[in-house]
Amino acid sequence: MAVLVVNAGSTSLKLHLVEDEDSMPVESLGVECEAVVHRVVWGGNTLVAKAAWLVDDYVEDELERATPIAPLHNMPMLEALRKARDAQPEVPHIAVMDSYFHRTIPPVAAVYALPELYRSGAEIARHGFHGLSVQWASERLRVPRLVVCHLGGGCSVSAVLEGRSADTTMGFTPLEGVPMATRAGSIDPGALLYLLRTSRATLEELDHALEYESGLLGLSGISGDVRDLEASSDERAALALDVFSYRVAGAVAGMACALGGLDGLVFTAGVGENSARVRADVCARLAFLGVDLDLDANAAARPDADVATAASAVRVAVVPAREELVAARAARALLR
Repeated sequence: MAVLVVNAGSTSLKLHLVEDEDSMPVESLGVECEAVVHRVVWGGNTLVAKAAWLVDDYVEDELERATPIAPLHNMPMLEALRKARDAQPEVPHIAVMDSYFHRTIPPVAAVYALPELYRSGAEIARHGFHGLSVQWASERLRVPRLVVCHLGGGCSVSAVLEGRSADTTMGFTPLEGVPMATRAGSIDPGALLYLLRTSRATLEELDHALEYESGLLGLSGISGDVRDLEASSDERAALALDVFSYRVAGAVAGMACALGGLDGLVFTAGVGENSARVRADVCARLAFLGVDLDLDANAAARPDADVATAASAVRVAVVPAREELVAARAARALLR
């Protein structure tokens, strides 16, 4: 079955035509196919219970309702979904839940230390994101205790124990965790309350700043793109990259705690696949866990690639993000 996979991310729109396990990028939503598959970052607590759903008015309404949790992703996803349904009205449209892979995260990692009033119904809890990417990476590097660093416009670090998600840095929304291109990552909530109480920012201004003006862009004042920062001689760019690698390495160490050790480490997505500097900086901070990077292999790495030394206690791999293959697989299973 040939399926068109529509992946509307926070920084890009990717279209792939997938047949079997082969995938090729395409330019048009109108390409001939037997089904259209949409990656959904967050579909709400009801939809996340299944890997994939046949899109109808009910599903589209649920996706609309879930938009405030992941506005950078759900808004462009819904726009692409509606355009695709107009372009391909005769074929089934399948919504694949990106957070489904993280449904196995145990309560000890998923709950927040809030009053029951706010936690009731498990609405305010760690949902986890980048699940399709993490699942693919875990299938490429099959070790018992794996940490996956999905580093792109959005960034997350996830623990995978025997092929099942055990913890991840993104939480109730894709804002939590390590710094990202323009998103802040984890910060003291008291700082946000302070800004609101002292009228330093309105709710709308703070929301916009956290999503679009923070992260690497906020730290550097130059760009949220790692390539721009690596090419810059500005001290702020160097600080932004140092903060980024420090936080990612700290997150990996935390995930190793969740796993009881570390057997493998994967770098994937735009930054993870293409920045030898970020990989080297992160791994240098993880030597105490037995990570020993082969600097020459790392500098020359093109996914798929092993970049650890032979003596390393932890395998280190650079893996291409192939979310479209996992999404297509889930859609075919639904349509069988």
